[in-house]
Amino acid sequence: MKRVFFVLLLALVACTTDNDRIGQIESAILPRFAIEGEALETSSLAERMKAENVPGITIAVAIDGKLAWARAYGLADKDKNSPATPETLFQAASLSKPVAAMAALKLVEDGVLDLDTNVNKDLKGWKLPENAFTAERKVTLRSLLTHTAGTNVSGFPGYAQSETVPTTLEVLKGEGNTDAIRVMENPGEGWRYSGGGYTILQKVMTDVTDKSFPVLMKETVLAPLGMSDSTFEQPLPERFHAQAAAGHRARGMRVEGDWHVYPEMAAAGLWTTPTDLVKFFLEIQESSRGEGKILSQSMAREMLEPGMNNWGLGPVIQGDGKRFGHGGSNAGFRSQFTAFIDGGSGAVVMTNSDSGGRLAFDTLLTIANAYGWAEMELETKRTKALEPAQYEALAGIYELEDLDGAIIISYVDGKLRAARGGLSSVPREILAESETKFFYRDDGTPVEFVLENGEATSILIRGTIRGHRAE
Repeated sequence: MKRVFFVLLLALVACTTDNDRIGQIESAILPRFAIEGEALETSSLAERMKAENVPGITIAVAIDGKLAWARAYGLADKDKNSPATPETLFQAASLSKPVAAMAALKLVEDGVLDLDTNVNKDLKGWKLPENAFTAERKVTLRSLLTHTAGTNVSGFPGYAQSETVPTTLEVLKGEGNTDAIRVMENPGEGWRYSGGGYTILQKVMTDVTDKSFPVLMKETVLAPLGMSDSTFEQPLPERFHAQAAAGHRARGMRVEGDWHVYPEMAAAGLWTTPTDLVKFFLEIQESSRGEGKILSQSMAREMLEPGMNNWGLGPVIQGDGKRFGHGGSNAGFRSQFTAFIDGGSGAVVMTNSDSGGRLAFDTLLTIANAYGWAEMELETKRTKALEPAQYEALAGIYELEDLDGAIIISYVDGKLRAARGGLSSVPREILAESETKFFYRDDGTPVEFVLENGEATSILIRGTIRGHRAE
C-alpha cells in the first residue's frame, strides 16, 4: 500500500500515451473519496482485487469518440482458473436499463409508443392495477424510464439455474421471488428507483411489437451498433457459456450454477463486454450531435435531460449535467460506466464479484484522473464523532421493504457496522456525518436513519433501499 496525497498524485500525472496511463491506473487505484484528517491511500489494481475478493475485472476506455483500449485482469472463473479477456461476457445488471431505454425511445420515434400515454393502453394480457395513487395521474413510459412512476421493487435477486424461472407476466403478478409490481406513490411526484417499472417497460415493448425482448433488442440496438458480444437472452444460451464469466460472492465463493437467471431482462438481463458498452455510449454521444444511427438528435438530447434526482430517460445524468452513466448490481457481478455528453470520452468497468462495486467506481475515478477529465475530482468527506450511546441507539435489525432479508447494524469495538443479513456479507464500517446521516467507509454509500424519541425506527440506504426496524 502506498500513502500519497491527491495533489501530489495529480502532479505526477504527466502521461502522454495510453500505455503510460494504463500503467498508472494499474499501479495506483484511487479511493472513491478522501476523509478529512486521514492520509489518502492508493493500491495497485492487483492488490485491490486480492484484498476485496474480486476475481476478474475488465475495462474499456474511449477517447475522442473512439475505443482507445480494452484490458482484462484476473479470472473469469476462479474455480476453473480461466483468465478474463476483453471478450469475456459479464452480466451488466442495471446497465441493462439505459440500453433498453434506447430501444424504447426508438419505438417512440417510430410512432409505436408515446412517452406520455398511460402504459395500460399498450399492455396486453395484464394491466398495471389502478389504485388511489393512479386516480389522477397515470403511469407513462416517461415515468417508467425516469423512475418517477411510483412503482415498487427496486431490484431483483435473480434465480439460480436449478430453480424454475418465472415468465415476465408471472414476475409482474408477484409469482416469482419478488412482490407484485404495483404503484406505491403518486406518479410524477417523487423519485423511486424501480426495476419493477422497467419490467413493465419490457412488457409494453414486447406487447406493441409482438417480438420477444431479446429479438427486439438485437434488432433495434445490439445489431445496428455492432454489439456482437452482447445478448439479452435469458437463460444465457449454451453457445455463450464458454465466453461467460462466473459470478462470485463477496467472500470469494462462486455463485451457485455460475450465475443467476433474470427474466427481468430490461432491468437486469444484459450479458455484454465493456467494449460493446463503449459502442453503446458512443452512439448516444453521436446521436446528441445529430450523427447517430438509432436516435435523432432531439430524442438523444431529451434522453440526456436531467429530471428528478438527476435522472434522464434511462441513464443518470452526472457531473453537473456533463456526463451520463449507470451502475449495475446482479448476484456475483458489479459494473459501472460513465461518459461525457460532449467530447467522445468515457469508460466502462465490469467485475464478477459482489464486492466489485467499490473497485469498479474507484477504477473509473482513477481513469478520469489519468486522463485529466474534469468533473470527476476526488471528494473529501468530513466526519462527526458521536457518543457511544448514540451509536448504540442505531444498532438493530432493519427488515427491507422491497427486498428479501435485512440490514443488521452493530456497534462493536467503537465502530458502527452494517451487514446484509442472509447473504454472507462482510460487515462494513459506516461513519457519521451527523446524528442521522452516515456513509460507508469503503464506498461512500449514504445511509440515513430516522429517529423517534432518540431511537432509530427505519433506515434508508442509497436513497432507494428502505428498511424498518424489527421489534
